[in-house]
Amino acid sequence: MKKNLFYLFALICSMSLFTACSDDDDAPDYSKVIESEIAGNYKGSLTVTVEGTTMPSEPQKIKIEKASPSAINLSLADFSFMGITIGDVELKNCALSQNGDTYTFTGTQELKVDALSCTINAKGTVTNGAVKVDMDIDATVGGLKQSVKVVYEGTRLTGSESSEAKIKTFSFDMSNEANAIVIEQPVINDDNTITFRVDEAAVEADANVLKTLVPIFTISDKATASVESGKAMNLSQDVTITVTAEDGTIAEYIVKAPTKNSFEKFTFDEEWQSVSDDPNNPDETWLSPNPVRVWASANQGVQALKSMMNYQGDFAMLKETPGYNGSVNAVKLQTIKSKGLNAFGIVNAPAITPGTLFTGSFVYSYEAGLTKEGQLGMTHFGQKYAKKPLIFRGAYKYKKGTNYIDGSKATGMVTSWNPNEWPENLPNEDKGLIIAVLFEIENADDHLDGNNLMDESKHVMRAVVGGSDYISDTNGEWKTFEVPFEEVSAYDPAKHEQYKLAIVCQSSKDGADFMGAENSTLIVDEFEIIGE
Repeated sequence: MKKNLFYLFALICSMSLFTACSDDDDAPDYSKVIESEIAGNYKGSLTVTVEGTTMPSEPQKIKIEKASPSAINLSLADFSFMGITIGDVELKNCALSQNGDTYTFTGTQELKVDALSCTINAKGTVTNGAVKVDMDIDATVGGLKQSVKVVYEGTRLTGSESSEAKIKTFSFDMSNEANAIVIEQPVINDDNTITFRVDEAAVEADANVLKTLVPIFTISDKATASVESGKAMNLSQDVTITVTAEDGTIAEYIVKAPTKNSFEKFTFDEEWQSVSDDPNNPDETWLSPNPVRVWASANQGVQALKSMMNYQGDFAMLKETPGYNGSVNAVKLQTIKSKGLNAFGIVNAPAITPGTLFTGSFVYSYEAGLTKEGQLGMTHFGQKYAKKPLIFRGAYKYKKGTNYIDGSKATGMVTSWNPNEWPENLPNEDKGLIIAVLFEIENADDHLDGNNLMDESKHVMRAVVGGSDYISDTNGEWKTFEVPFEEVSAYDPAKHEQYKLAIVCQSSKDGADFMGAENSTLIVDEFEIIGE
């Protein structure tokens, strides 16, 4: 997928450009037809094509109102696309012309903002309760020309349609052999997550069983779902189900991949799994250590650098072969210099991007990536842990990079970051980070992230490899560690179901402040948590 082209479209939409349509004071009076046949809410779909690449259609509602006896206003409220919230888009005071049962409107606008200039041509038709709007955008950004086409098609609602978009029941039929590993039926939580438990020993023996589970679910009357009930679902990873009500109202539910209730030993020797940002594009795929329901990295963020900012290097998290003491694999984390990367001269990348490996999930969002806090918030640290952790064991080796970069002054919107304020070749010596933190949660989706991982007020117990000195250069040699957990606040065994454990490894310990040395490399292996 040509994400860089879509990001340009998202940028254009976020500036509320579609605001100028033609107006004619001498136009005929269409008041009666506007009020009785045209004005109202419409349910339909929106399709975006960038430089000839058409993206999957997404459901969208629009509203048409009377602007004058001869003109209409058309609005897309809370417009979002591919998970990105754009905002309200409006076509105002669009003069109508009639050809039989079809009413046509057009509009054009020129815009120049910094390095961006574009021409927006909009035209639409309304025929017997059906609307179609075509928007052609010719944009130039820093001398680079891009063409974006947006098409909306929908039908007028009567007002009696149901707005309910719910998953009402969700379960696994235990007479189906594929569901034999389920030991606790799913619960639909208040935050629209769906959680369940499986036989962990069976999953450890064959992780592929999570890819063959067959759920059965029911939804609101006259609604539709993006996933079909009764079909196999790959629950080795989270699955999103979009429910669309009869009137076009949308609700999203996330079926959470089951996580381990206890941590034992992770050798990283099991065959690594291909993870894709776009299943239709093999160039947007990387390898991740198993089990992927436990371990995550920020490689999806690096993929955004590749697709949006023309980054040409390796991912920040890679498979290392061989591992410690002759084992098959280990995990390699490396700090990337991303200073100077940008999209169309408008959006800057952070100064450095450290390699990370952690228990939890990485939740990418273009919109969140526009701020420092949003970028750090994409890392959702922590997995359920039902024991009291006692010992953290493992092996590592570390090599510090030589070009230390300080990007800590980056604050606010990414577009305001000034790479000239990020000095290089500083005398600081980079260090690595390996830390395990037990913390309390209130609901299943609670987590720590890059903004608050080191906030001791959130720690119940923790184990820091290297202590306050963290991890220094090991001169190419493997080192083993066995670190006891220290109690930061009172551990309550009665709350064992309310704790998560975050194991976080990072090639530059101050990476959350965008400080670190280019090519600093941390290799980790043979992790083990001993608990009671």
